[in-house]
Amino acid sequence: MTDQLQKVYEFSPLSSYSLKDRLLIRLADWAFFLLIRLIGITMRYETEGWEHFEAIEEAGKLPIYSFWHDRIFAGTYFFRNRGIVVISSQSKDGEYIARFIKRLGYGAIRGSSTRGGTKALVEMIRAMKHGLPMAFSLDGPKGPRYEAKPGAVLLAKKTGNPLMPFVVECRSFFRLKTWDLMQIPLPFTKVRVIIAEPIYVSSEADETELQNAVEHLQSSLDELVKRGEQWRNSFTKIAPVARPPKQLG
Repeated sequence: MTDQLQKVYEFSPLSSYSLKDRLLIRLADWAFFLLIRLIGITMRYETEGWEHFEAIEEAGKLPIYSFWHDRIFAGTYFFRNRGIVVISSQSKDGEYIARFIKRLGYGAIRGSSTRGGTKALVEMIRAMKHGLPMAFSLDGPKGPRYEAKPGAVLLAKKTGNPLMPFVVECRSFFRLKTWDLMQIPLPFTKVRVIIAEPIYVSSEADETELQNAVEHLQSSLDELVKRGEQWRNSFTKIAPVARPPKQLG
């Protein structure tokens, strides 16, 4: 791995930030890392569709992990220490996010759909061609919620690697009052990781074919969400129907 690629796994210097911001970034970095670690070690994972992940590896390809932003907590812990590279915004918030995910074995390329997006995509293409797997929260960083954006599809076209849609469904969680209604798993909850069939995008795909691929990815994730909810709802106990007492005589 070249020194330039190795940088995606290294902490960026904080010298451009004020002392106050440096302290806040370090505090947020460790707080989120410890939170994910402490809850993560208690969660009980099971998988569905793992053969789709194995099929990608057997084909000699790298998966482009494709998921919704609200499931990022449980997914981050499950896929830790695999060298997966994610895109992180260039904001101050993006700085501490990049730092704590690197503590969990991820790499980070800075950029977003609004700032530095094209540059980040170019860096992801180059990194993937050097053997680094990538991940996209398709509706991030600010939504709309559950609406797939085309970045991951463009990456699949340029690299020949397939999209791997997946959903991480927690049996018990609470939601934050954020744009995506972020799910925070409760300790000791059961979690199901559901992986769909990989989606390949031709290197010759035109605009219509690219849009079709985005719609395919959208429908795949929509279906995974439904399957996850069905699994979670299967744990709900239905109270027995009260029966009237038998009449005597």
